[in-house]
Amino acid sequence: MPDYSYEKEIIANGVTYVCGVDEAGRGPLAGPVYAAAVILAPDTEIEGLNDSKKLSEKKREALFDVIKEKAVAYCIASASHEEIDEYNILNATFIAMNRAIEGLSVKAEHALIDGNKEPRGAKIPCTPIVKGDAKSMSIAAASVLAKVSRDRVMDEMDAMYPQYNFKKHKGYPTELHRNLVREYGPSPIHRKTFLTKILGDK
Repeated sequence: MPDYSYEKEIIANGVTYVCGVDEAGRGPLAGPVYAAAVILAPDTEIEGLNDSKKLSEKKREALFDVIKEKAVAYCIASASHEEIDEYNILNATFIAMNRAIEGLSVKAEHALIDGNKEPRGAKIPCTPIVKGDAKSMSIAAASVLAKVSRDRVMDEMDAMYPQYNFKKHKGYPTELHRNLVREYGPSPIHRKTFLTKILGDK
């Protein structure tokens, strides 16, 4: 279960505000990639908080409002499918992460990043933590905000493009989704650079 060990270690070195940062939506064939940055006071208790992938959709939805209420500050940001096609998914993820960090109403002095890479262009020191969403409370909180926000957007996209069943797979490359892309061709929100293996070079 995540705790505040990483946050406390950095705060002990004279930093006041540490944010956790995580993304959602690197793997899908369609839609934006989301990132969230969250600052939590290191004595904040959020019951049931864990890596968003280990939580049910109902639990994530419940935690979403609790995290926003208890956070010192939070920001949810995204990079569009156009930016993913233009800059590639890794760089687009970094863009979304930097937007989230810079959008915090209380400025963080250090960021804990889920994964093994610091986002290029970050304006504050960053510490990457592999599987950070299962180790750090602030990263776990960011993972929930990013995941829920992206899922909600994909539900909206489902209403606009019902033939692709986005509500069910959220844009991830399930067999159903791949078959629907082959049947209907790409929608306006599909990531063209992700579809070459499915559609060939069309």
